[in-house]
Amino acid sequence: MIIIDNTIISDDIAEKFFVCNLNKCKGACCVAGDLGAPLSEEELSIIEDITDKVLPYLSEDGKKAILENGSYIHDQEGDFSTTTIGNKECAFAIYDEKGILKCGIEKAYMDGKIEFQKPISCHLYPIRITKYDHYDAINYDRWEICAPACSHGKELGVPLYKFLKNPLERKYGKDWYQELVLKIDQPK
Repeated sequence: MIIIDNTIISDDIAEKFFVCNLNKCKGACCVAGDLGAPLSEEELSIIEDITDKVLPYLSEDGKKAILENGSYIHDQEGDFSTTTIGNKECAFAIYDEKGILKCGIEKAYMDGKIEFQKPISCHLYPIRITKYDHYDAINYDRWEICAPACSHGKELGVPLYKFLKNPLERKYGKDWYQELVLKIDQPK
């Protein structure tokens, strides 16, 4: 384990290789499972505020799900996540011309319509953060649908923490990330 400030980081973050291979997985993480993208309480008002600007990017089914159920749900475990279409894909997910799922929120961001890139849980995936009273546990979420990303990362020699540099900096800051790199690179 690696400890930085109030974070405890699994060794897998440093040791596992990972680079998304959307041509293989087709963005399956946006559709697999029975809940949408996990949202922090801080993101709830942001999601509500941007939804009108993001709706034009979404599929008709996505728009319908959001208009009927809202932009997010509060699940039975007390957590928040984006609304889904029929308990499958995230209502904010859109298919591109190659049949790959992408994020409508991120598309609106890239077009300059909003300033919020996408939920941090999506940006950080396959890292999952569990918040405790005094620290965050940062772990690698192993999921079979990401097997192509693991082999692709290994082929390219890109460790998970390097692949996720930007979202890790977005979440914890550049100084935190630099400390992570120093701790990983120091001889054991």
